[in-house]
Order: sequence, then structure tokens, then C-alpha cells
Amino acid sequence: MKKLSIAAALLAAIACGAAHADDYPDRPIRMLLPFSAGGGGDTLGRILAEQFAAELKQPVVVENKPGAGGTIGIAAVARSAPDGYTITIGGMTTHVLSPSVYKDLPYDPIKSFVSLGAIGNSAIMVIANNAFPADDIAGLRKLAESRQNPVQYGSWGIGSTGHFCGEVMVQKGDLKLQHVPYKGTTQVITDVIGGHVDLGFIDMATATPMLTQHKVKGLAVCTKRSPSVPDIRSYKEQGIDFDRDLNWAMYVPAGTPAAVVQRLSATLEKTLKNPAVAEKLLGLGITANYVPGPEHTKATVADIEAWKAVAKEAGITPQ
Repeated sequence: MKKLSIAAALLAAIACGAAHADDYPDRPIRMLLPFSAGGGGDTLGRILAEQFAAELKQPVVVENKPGAGGTIGIAAVARSAPDGYTITIGGMTTHVLSPSVYKDLPYDPIKSFVSLGAIGNSAIMVIANNAFPADDIAGLRKLAESRQNPVQYGSWGIGSTGHFCGEVMVQKGDLKLQHVPYKGTTQVITDVIGGHVDLGFIDMATATPMLTQHKVKGLAVCTKRSPSVPDIRSYKEQGIDFDRDLNWAMYVPAGTPAAVVQRLSATLEKTLKNPAVAEKLLGLGITANYVPGPEHTKATVADIEAWKAVAKEAGITPQ
């Protein structure tokens, strides 16, 4: 009789869980973004939130929680209830680079989340003043060899994706470069145009309009060629043997029910296959490319190890 009661209880629990999954979502969903309002990550999140709301028939409310390279907001997601009503977008800094540098993050990039899938590959553009006497990595190498002082490059801070891409160029491209950290990409571009720093390593969403308006020129793309600026060659094409993807991805807290994860993953895949959405993302320098969660998670583990090796050789430490 006792065994029968336990079995009945288990069946009731399973039925209850299935009903919950069938009803999901039955209230608004929160998209907690670890980025400042108005930036590239915020714009990406709002594009996807609009599509998710239409597909799931529930409002998707965007909440910005920036700070500490995105780790504050991502940690808040990790602590949220694993019920499918908190989703987020992470990038290189939150799930690959910070774990490569920081030893005591308030979350585990793999264990604290379930990946709903990769959103797509972004890139970092290497820009220079239009009068800069080099047009590609080969020309940059010759210039660096002829100079007594190292060529300087700016990024939006120590440990940023731009900083890491600069160090990859140093390590894999045998170039003498000196990093100059800035507080943001706007200051980097201003100093590149003004000739106060030789190179800038800038995200595609910021760099693309500067290039199309011919305010700067592009020397290379870290790490893969981008359809946004198809004439500028990638690291790999210019002899730098390093071509890890720089992926954006969507996550929910670990422990979220499998049926809910499946529903959200399917929604993400459908959204990214929408040509109108893909075009909007391309305007941000993101090549839409859905990769299923398990496959993306496996790639993230490998990415962390690859970038950790770059950080170790470059001596990149938290500031």
C-alpha cells in the first residue's frame, strides 16, 4: 500500500510538471541584460525580446543590470528562480573571458546556466586613422619592425574582448604592440581619428558605421571575416592561426525544467531564422547562426581554455 502511494505521488508530480510546461509561459518573462541601455548588447536583447514576446504570447520585459564587465547582471541571473521566467544574453566577456581571468566569479559559466543556444558570431575590428601607413597585418608588421617604440593600440579596457584580440595578434602574429586601455569605445575612436593612438580594437556595432562613412580604415577582423564588412580579411586569412568564434548566446538559470528549455530554445532558433531579424543583427555586426545549447556549451568549454592560455601568456589580470 505504501509503495502504491509513493508511485501515485510520483505520477502526480510528473503530471503536474507536464501541465506546468504545457501552460508555460502564463505570465511576463524578464530578460535581465548585463549591459548598459543603448549599447550593442542591449540593442540585441531588445530585438530578441520583441520577437520572443510575439512568439510566446507574453510580454518580455527588458531589465538592464550592468557593471563589472557584465558579471553583476549575469550573477543575478544565476541566482534567479529556475522557472523559465528569467532569461539573459551573455557574450565573450561574461562567459569566456572573465572566467579566463577571474578566479572568484560569483557564478560558474557552465554549471550555473543552461544554454538555450548560440545567437551568432560577432567580431572585433582593427581600425586605424586613414593616414596610417599600413593597410593590413603584413604592413603593420613591417611598420612595427621599423619603429623604435612599439605600435600602440587602444581597447575599451583591460580584459575586454578588444584587449584579448590585441594580445592574440601579439602572440600569434609576432607583432610588437602596446596596449592602451580606455574607459569606452568612443574615446578609442576619437583618439584613433585624432592620431593619438595607432590602432583601435572595436566591436563591430561601433566600428561598422565609422568604416562605411570612411572616418577610419580597417586592417583586420578578429577572428573571422564579417559580412558587415566583407572586404576586410580575418586573422586566419592574414596568417594568424587563431579563429575561435566570438559568440553571443542566450541562457536561463541551471535547473530550469527541460520542457521549458526546449520551448525557449525552439523560439530562439525560429527567431534567428527569420530573415528580418538576421538583417537587424547584421547591422550590429552579428552573423545570426543558431547552435543548439549542448553543442554551444561544449564549444564554450574549449573557448575558455583557449582564451585562458592567451591571458596567461599576456599576463592579463583583474584590475
